Amino acid sequence: MEIKIFAGFGHILLEVGFALLPLLGFFLFFQIFILRLPWPQLLNILKGLVPTFLGLALFLQGVKVGFFPVGSEMGAILAGMHHNWLLIPIGFVLGFVATFAEPAVRILNLEVEKTSSGSIPQSIMLYTLSLGVGLSIAISMARMLLGIPLWYLIIPGYLLAMLLMRYSSKTFTSIAFDSGGVATGPMTVTFIMAVSVGAAGVMEGRNPLLDGFGMITLVALAPILAVLILGLLFNRRRREQA
Repeated sequence: MEIKIFAGFGHILLEVGFALLPLLGFFLFFQIFILRLPWPQLLNILKGLVPTFLGLALFLQGVKVGFFPVGSEMGAILAGMHHNWLLIPIGFVLGFVATFAEPAVRILNLEVEKTSSGSIPQSIMLYTLSLGVGLSIAISMARMLLGIPLWYLIIPGYLLAMLLMRYSSKTFTSIAFDSGGVATGPMTVTFIMAVSVGAAGVMEGRNPLLDGFGMITLVALAPILAVLILGLLFNRRRREQA
């Protein structure tokens, strides 16, 4: 079957245009009445909108014709195998790799290292978030295979997060809750969620709406727990060095 890569691309361009226009309008309003940036700087910002527009449009088109179909097919094939428990380790690997490649995660880690004057290295944050998301995807796949209700995991998870906040530092608590939002980026949402929904769609007794979705909630929770635990380890090391 022939796949038309740019099928429906005009509609994607229109959607991205409507999404960026309000942002452009707000910026121009502040530029006229408050910012009053010099013309060369303003021109550079406007030029930057062009690759932003094209990048978003091409990414969304790639998701439509690539990520979603491939992810759904992978999930359906893995769930249809006799050893469908392989979804658990494969889910861990996919979660780890997707987070490792997530641009927003790297930007967060860069800002954390810069703001902390290097005391919290990028590499440690990157591996912490990647391992946390990988474990959450593995747990989500196990939940789907065993038919465990989502709230059995969500309620204890957030209770544990509140407990860890009591013993972790304020710095790591702030970073943790930002990490939860950053980890649910386009790589995770577009590809791994498609795998989960595709798997639930072919498993007997599973409903894609009830069992396939909900994974992103666990992905948002896992980095919070991982970074709070990292904060406990940092606090322990500082006490030992004192």
